[in-house]
Amino acid sequence: MRALPATLLLAAALLVAAPATARDSLGIWNNWGAFSDAGVPRCYAIAMADKVEGRVNELQPYFTVGNWPRRGARGEIHVRLSRRIGPGSSVTLSIGGQRFSLLAGAADAWAADRRMDAAVVAAMRSAATMSITARSGSGRTFTDTYTLAGAASAMDAALLGCAQN
Repeated sequence: MRALPATLLLAAALLVAAPATARDSLGIWNNWGAFSDAGVPRCYAIAMADKVEGRVNELQPYFTVGNWPRRGARGEIHVRLSRRIGPGSSVTLSIGGQRFSLLAGAADAWAADRRMDAAVVAAMRSAATMSITARSGSGRTFTDTYTLAGAASAMDAALLGCAQN
């Protein structure tokens, strides 16, 4: 249950970070939480990394699966990495026996398209863990690992939370 307080701390940080926009908790399942933001509107499942290999984190890593009803977007993944990556570095998401090459920014990564979003979400529903591996700006490889217990429930809650918007 060590990760539950971390998820709650992330939820509190999200609430404090933008007091002008209301985020409502839809529930917490193991390491995963689901939230809605009616002002946007959007709903998302989120978890902080359980384990980060390598040196000390530059950033707080997290993984989200979001829904934006007005944009017609469902199940879009977003990853905040624990470090900024070097130019041209690849970001690989591994879930079970599947590997996905993500599009990368300076410290974030996304699926290449909706088909990949759907494949990642489906893989998350049937695996116990997932990991994201990249090369930092200093050239060192690092891996952020997530436990997936509770992810399916959080993703379902986020999807249902935006179903009426």
